[in-house]
Amino acid sequence: MHQFLIEPAFGSHWIVGGYDLSFTNSALWMVVTLAALWAFMIGGMKRDLVPGRWQMAVEGFTGFISGMMEQNVGPGGKRFVPYVFSLFMFILFANIIGLLPFGIVPGVHPFTITSHMTVTGVLALISFGIVLLVGFGKHGFHFFSLFVPSGTPALMIPLIFVVELMSFLVRPFSLGLRLFVAMTAGHILLKVLAAFVINGINMGPGYVAIVSLPSFVLMIGITLLELLVAAIQAYVFALLTSVYLNDAVNLH
Repeated sequence: MHQFLIEPAFGSHWIVGGYDLSFTNSALWMVVTLAALWAFMIGGMKRDLVPGRWQMAVEGFTGFISGMMEQNVGPGGKRFVPYVFSLFMFILFANIIGLLPFGIVPGVHPFTITSHMTVTGVLALISFGIVLLVGFGKHGFHFFSLFVPSGTPALMIPLIFVVELMSFLVRPFSLGLRLFVAMTAGHILLKVLAAFVINGINMGPGYVAIVSLPSFVLMIGITLLELLVAAIQAYVFALLTSVYLNDAVNLH
């Protein structure tokens, strides 16, 4: 589990007023993720009449999120495209960067920021906060009607209201937990398989054939699967955010 430890980067410790404000490996890889995302966006925003592959990739991602918001929220979803697009791209880049083999470089220890509930939870709380602001800002206290589906019998309203309210309040927890669990489980599995490969090599040629080679082949397959999971989890996070925004905008 050492790969998930948050430690001060570059060996620095900044203690301010009794609080540890050190620049950690988690913060470092957030900066790396933002720098990679910035470079990707700047390189693809050329606005050429005949777009190249890079520009087409950026426009493809933008069009994908724009289409998703219009489909799930309607015309009012356009104003949320910048936020959901930023959310999707940040999670996607963070997931993929965490899978890249930076560890082959001496002294470099890759870190997957989305494998921590603190990161995914904050992203989920931001989305949840925006949903609340939009819901109450547009509908006022009528927003509470979201928790009483139309056609509910009068006697069932108190029970249904409580059930729907609890279901609504658990959304940020489930949103952050889903991404955290998926990324953590995948990295643990890859670490276990890597240990099998190394230990088999150290134990001799016989163990290489029986343990190391099958584990290495399985690692390749799991890595490809994890790349798919990285994209799917980013999509699911953005999709659920758009669905929650739809509830706030349209009160379905």
